[in-house]
Amino acid sequence: MSNSIEIKELSLEIEGRPILDNISFGLGEIEIACLLGPSGSGKTSLLRCIAGFEKINHGEVFIKGVIASKLDHHIPVEQRNIGMVFQDYVLFPHMDVSKNITFGLKDISSLRTKERLDELIELFGLNEHTNKYPHQLSGGQQQRVALARAMAPRPSVLLLDEPFASLDIELRESLACELRSILKQDSVATIMVTHNQLEAFAMGDIIGVIDNGKLKQWDTAFNLYHQPKTLNVANFIGEGTFIQGEIINSTDVKTDIGRIKGQVPHNIDVGKKVRVLIRPDDILHDDESKLTALVRNKAFRGAQFLYTLETKNGFIIQSLVPSHHDHAINEPIGIKMEIDHLVVFADEID
Repeated sequence: MSNSIEIKELSLEIEGRPILDNISFGLGEIEIACLLGPSGSGKTSLLRCIAGFEKINHGEVFIKGVIASKLDHHIPVEQRNIGMVFQDYVLFPHMDVSKNITFGLKDISSLRTKERLDELIELFGLNEHTNKYPHQLSGGQQQRVALARAMAPRPSVLLLDEPFASLDIELRESLACELRSILKQDSVATIMVTHNQLEAFAMGDIIGVIDNGKLKQWDTAFNLYHQPKTLNVANFIGEGTFIQGEIINSTDVKTDIGRIKGQVPHNIDVGKKVRVLIRPDDILHDDESKLTALVRNKAFRGAQFLYTLETKNGFIIQSLVPSHHDHAINEPIGIKMEIDHLVVFADEID
């Protein structure tokens, strides 16, 4: 499968300040990627480089196999056949839904325009709103119109910059799942910037974790969670705590909460001090276990509690427990470790 987007060793400086450093990745023709990272990490700057709003200092940007950016070559934004939706998805207030969606359709017949409009109205479930104006729509409906407008010209790539930021959390997650289905139906490659992990997990075939201008890992959500390549990624993705350990052999790590079994990375020697990542789903509640911990905090999550626990050695760990096991703060509970994916890092700076 060929790539819709290919980035090679891209670097960006603005007024002498490094923003992006040696970023490379490829995105397939119907893949959806999410750029995930904290505020100020460089996510939006990377999107702007792909769109053509920023001229890069080093590297190359290819769109559908055609070079769009390098040091001495820059195709303007309007010639890149890219659809864009930003946080402030401004709709034209004097145009109804139909006119907003078809605004970018130029140089095609009225019949083809109507066919594309009908497709998008159906895809986004806007059948009852075609003659309404933006002020008559809810936030979620306005977002659907903005997305349909960006997709109308059948762009080579769709770029989304925090498109759900102004919506409430429940609507954001449901719309992310809905949008993924729509994008797959319309066969459009997409890159979305977000700092919300649940949005990224719901949307992305692949996720790029960016921090301090560097692409730390370009991988599936499953691998980011269970097989993070760096301590930085492990800290950022999901929830969990690190405990100190020591490598015993290729499958065992000794820790203060017991010996943990799993596949130790080949580049970490026996006897090496390590940090072991303990996820909440690695610690199971077991009333029969001799290993106990005190409940120091708990957060209700509907079907589960997220318990923050303190072991007898003073280590803080977390555990996801079915919510019918409702234990009081400072109450001891039995726990056992069940770690399917051993994540360890040499006790050094990432």
